[in-house]
Amino acid sequence: MKGISARDRYGGSDVVRSKYGVARVQDRTMNGIVFDSRAEMRRYQELLWMEKAGEIRDIELQPEYVLVYPFVYKGKRFRGLKYVADFRYWTVPKATGAHIFGELVVEDVKGVATPLYRAKLQMLLTRYPDINFVQVDYK
Repeated sequence: MKGISARDRYGGSDVVRSKYGVARVQDRTMNGIVFDSRAEMRRYQELLWMEKAGEIRDIELQPEYVLVYPFVYKGKRFRGLKYVADFRYWTVPKATGAHIFGELVVEDVKGVATPLYRAKLQMLLTRYPDINFVQVDYK
């Protein structure tokens, strides 16, 4: 459709929505970090407040977990498979006890849990059964 503007093609709007409904980059950027969604950005802000309040520490963005290592089968190379979570952080213990150093938490923000996400999550929890995984639902 050469020569037709977005305004004409999409009924008067210069802004073309993403195929997946993802917000514009400037609407999901904070402190120079571009997040995959506004919900993920909001959750990061909440985690920063929790860190400032002393509830959690050492926030990491996009931690990777290997699900399947790269391999060769009958001469053909296969890439590995990773699970990339949104956040990983340590809780700060409130008192002495079983978790005197805090607990490691791996967190993912989800608007819609796709079949691929559910399959990768099952692989993650099978491979790393001691992980403390939290899914934060934003709708």
